[in-house]
Amino acid sequence: MMAWLSPGFPVGAFSFSHGLEAAVESGSVRDRVSLHRWIGSVLALGAGRVDSDILRDAYRAALAFDVDALTRINQHGLAFRATAEMAVETAGQGVAFLETCLAAWPEPFLGRWAASLGGGLVCYAAAIGAATATAGVPLEWTLVAYLQAMAANLVSAGLRLGIIGQTDGQRILAALEPVVEAAAVDALMRDGNSFGAATFAVDIASMAHETQYTRLFRS
Repeated sequence: MMAWLSPGFPVGAFSFSHGLEAAVESGSVRDRVSLHRWIGSVLALGAGRVDSDILRDAYRAALAFDVDALTRINQHGLAFRATAEMAVETAGQGVAFLETCLAAWPEPFLGRWAASLGGGLVCYAAAIGAATATAGVPLEWTLVAYLQAMAANLVSAGLRLGIIGQTDGQRILAALEPVVEAAAVDALMRDGNSFGAATFAVDIASMAHETQYTRLFRS
């Protein structure tokens, strides 16, 4: 799990900002306080919430060796993206993760699921859920690690956009620890009918990023 969710794992996470670049361009996010609030909202109410549910359900489908259920969950995760760039973000990382994971850690069920997709798109959270289930990593550990990695990637984007320094980045990650823990616990307890997100400012920033004149990031 630590290897799969480390910054060094080749999924291209460094190339995505999840709309943050446009938010910085507009001035909506401009310092440590505003970046902290932005990332916390993404984790608790936005992509973090959606991905946690997809990861949880994919994990349980993989535990049951249910390829059909896992495929449906994967499709759900791919479809529930508010913008074109967010769709590219999850699918790009998902495909890269599954290919690399199977190349270095071949696992029969994971390979069977990948073959059933026939080279189709992969939701990143679904792939993480399936892989950690087959590896025997506890679900609660995976959820915390996934959300922590998401937070760290957004902090890294903020660093590269020049609105915070290294120390402030670590302050944000430290302050977000309770948010990550609460989001993971909520995902474990949440009913499937409560699936969804409510971060409209993030979605609008992502749409604005599609036509931003100069960009460092793909999303």
